[in-house]
Amino acid sequence: MTQPQVPFGQTRTHVAYDHAIIGQDSHVLSPLVSWRSTAGVVLISPAMAASPRSPRFVQYLAYLTDQSRTTAAAKGIQRFIYVLDGSIALNGKILSPNMYAWLPPDSSYDLQGREVGQLLVFEKPYVAIDDTRIPQMHVGNLDEVQAEPFMGDKSAMLSTLLPIHSGFDMAVNVFTYESGATLPFVETHVMEHGLFMRSGQGIYRLSKDWYPVQKGDSIWMAAYCPQWFVAMGKEPASYIYYKDIHRDPMNP
Repeated sequence: MTQPQVPFGQTRTHVAYDHAIIGQDSHVLSPLVSWRSTAGVVLISPAMAASPRSPRFVQYLAYLTDQSRTTAAAKGIQRFIYVLDGSIALNGKILSPNMYAWLPPDSSYDLQGREVGQLLVFEKPYVAIDDTRIPQMHVGNLDEVQAEPFMGDKSAMLSTLLPIHSGFDMAVNVFTYESGATLPFVETHVMEHGLFMRSGQGIYRLSKDWYPVQKGDSIWMAAYCPQWFVAMGKEPASYIYYKDIHRDPMNP
């Protein structure tokens, strides 16, 4: 892992009450629980902040080798994996960059690294609701997802990776902006976010603060944290993000 250079004794990482920026310059590798021969960086977790504003999910990077393997998450935990680099075998199916999978809670599978690579992973407790069956494993490819203009703006394209129905209590989307494109207004909503910059750069407003962000950065946004983004630079900016959906906010 090559870390970007910053001035000595400085970091771009900042953790606040209702948001956080985790810069790649501050990443520290450690073994990942429930993975074999795999190191990673836990970017967002409930350990980040004091209750009640702590994240309710985990986001991490898994650095794979051809010896990496996992067969399940912890009890009751759903897992979403996105291949950033390299390739994996999931129950024998090869997943290459930009492919992804949603893995149901309390399910078993065989996920193996095939080479040096990198996965982005989201995990959270699955919240069941009456009369709704837990979906089966879902595998997809970003390159085959039809992107849609966000609120009619063709310079801000949104790709929805998971089916939108009540069996899923999480959504994972990819936003791609042309340089100069923005979110149309400052959003404030009940969903919390975990975000990873896939490419490009820009400025993110979080609460009352403004942060330059770039490829490799991660962001946590608590529920009701005001948020806004503008893409800047000479290439498009793209990020993948998680949010919680389809569940009663009275029982988060």
